[in-house]
Amino acid sequence: MNSRLMGRTGLKVSELCLGTMTFGAAADRDESFRIMDHYMEEGGNFIDTANVYSQGVSEEITGEWLKQRNRNDFVLATKVRFPMGDGPNDGGLSRKHILASVEDSLRRLKTDYIDLFQVHAWDLVTPLEETLSTLNDLVRKGVIRYIGASNFKAWQLQKAIYISRQNGWESFVCLQPQYSLLCRATEYELLPLCEHEGVGVIPWSPLRGGWLSGKFNRGEHPQENTRVGANKEVWERYNNDFTWNIIETLIDVAAESDKTVAQTALNWILHRAAITAPIIGARNVKQLQDNLGASGWSLTDDQIHRLNEVSELPVSYPYDLAAENQQRRGRAPVLTRRE
Repeated sequence: MNSRLMGRTGLKVSELCLGTMTFGAAADRDESFRIMDHYMEEGGNFIDTANVYSQGVSEEITGEWLKQRNRNDFVLATKVRFPMGDGPNDGGLSRKHILASVEDSLRRLKTDYIDLFQVHAWDLVTPLEETLSTLNDLVRKGVIRYIGASNFKAWQLQKAIYISRQNGWESFVCLQPQYSLLCRATEYELLPLCEHEGVGVIPWSPLRGGWLSGKFNRGEHPQENTRVGANKEVWERYNNDFTWNIIETLIDVAAESDKTVAQTALNWILHRAAITAPIIGARNVKQLQDNLGASGWSLTDDQIHRLNEVSELPVSYPYDLAAENQQRRGRAPVLTRRE
């Protein structure tokens, strides 16, 4: 597996990041260990978790596995924001909650530092200066190495970068947004902003919760034991011609490339401008093996064009002007440096 630099930092991470949201839920401890073993054997070094995943169990499983390895061989990421208890200060991005959460995550992860500490979402209550100054102090203490954000809007990310810059504080080096063939609105402002500011991008749900895995077909309701089948709201939102046209194009392109549908969807996002490392999640080793097959090859220009065309979202002012300008100058250069 190739490595890439995280934005404008010197931090090298695998081009496919292992997400651990299934650990302690769809994957028990033993299966989670097997998943991490296989990821490591394939050259992976970038593991993403969060304190809220299974209310800390994911961090505990990851930490138990990592304790048996050379800690410095891995880039470990976790998050803070959502409630971990019923108390008034058990959630959010206040100094109190961040400091308590860091201590708890370090204990569960069985480590004395976190490589990438991310705020999981925007906090409407806490002043941004309080959050950013606290994160800066933690970097200065050596408890965390880099900071990142997840689920921010473009104006929120730019505001955070500006405040950090004005105060000489550590700035976000990474954004974790949702991005896939079924979620391309991320391209409107977030990706151009990340390119401009040198922020790495590690998209979550690159297969849109299984919709882009090739398991589902037009006119057939999925089984209820699948993530898609169990969520009626999500099924009703995506069960439309736009989705099925994308999936059917993916199936055609995958057949042409002798790859699986999931590998094809992941390969598309893997080679988008500004992308550092899509986050792949797996319930078992077989699923992980399939996802890892997205690395080491490239779609043709024609195949990329067809996937772009079928998944393109209608835009109005001012985004239509940006799209026209991009077409005039060709595909934007990939900021993310690769090793």
